[in-house]
Amino acid sequence: MPTLEHNALVEMFREHPELAPRLLVTLFHVEVPPHASVAVVESSLDQLLPVEFRADLVLELRDASGTLVLAIVIEVQRDVDPDKTFSWPAYVAGVRARKRCGTVVLVIAPDAGVAAWAAENIDLGLGLGNVEPLVLGPAVVPEITDPADAEQEAELAVLSAVAHGNGPNGLTVIQAALVALGRLDQEHAMVYFQLIWNGLREPMRRALEALVMERQIEGEATLPPFVQKLIDRGKLEGLREGKRGTLLRLLARTGIVLTESESARIQACTDIATLDRWIDNVLGAKTATEVLS
Repeated sequence: MPTLEHNALVEMFREHPELAPRLLVTLFHVEVPPHASVAVVESSLDQLLPVEFRADLVLELRDASGTLVLAIVIEVQRDVDPDKTFSWPAYVAGVRARKRCGTVVLVIAPDAGVAAWAAENIDLGLGLGNVEPLVLGPAVVPEITDPADAEQEAELAVLSAVAHGNGPNGLTVIQAALVALGRLDQEHAMVYFQLIWNGLREPMRRALEALVMERQIEGEATLPPFVQKLIDRGKLEGLREGKRGTLLRLLARTGIVLTESESARIQACTDIATLDRWIDNVLGAKTATEVLS
């Protein structure tokens, strides 16, 4: 099932289709044909193939006369998937045959290991032909640390924060991206921030929380106001998860076995006070009913 991170990256290129050819030129130094428009088209590629293939996104580049000059198949890849070495060549062949134009695969892979795997040439057989995916990963995406540059390229700044947020300059990269988010409408900014936040490891999350608190104490309003709300929400859910874990460990130690419905009730509980009460109830309890009273 597609995750928020997957969908957010797809929608970034759906809403800003001109971003893809611009990145091909600036980051991959590919000679993209002169074009006057970039449009999103259907992503289902089953018309020419015996089984359905569905790419995340397909873009068409047309010149001033309306002639199709290039198609870009966009795939968001967050994990290694050997099946893609068969489906990506099928995408290229299917789109190229139907559109009668050059076709490339652009893979968005925030993880360095996944990006390295995705960038490998795909041999079509006997070394007589291959498909070489263009991979937008940490090795290609620049570290954007200047807020002014981030404001000029908000989407690239988000990609930079996703790719490099856990690196040595991670906090500076994230700060630049947050400044850029402050210039977007709140709906898109919140989705992009959630995308960045979900990719951060615990040390960087704590560093970002400390930064937000420091800015609040100093009265600086350089970060979008929703950032604190989302961080607080994440901290609260982390607290809930910690208390659920404590409760389950105590139950296991006392030998109390939960039914499926009792376990689901604990996982569904979001009230901190209730979880605290259940933890206290474990002492001296003999059954799960006594604990969850």
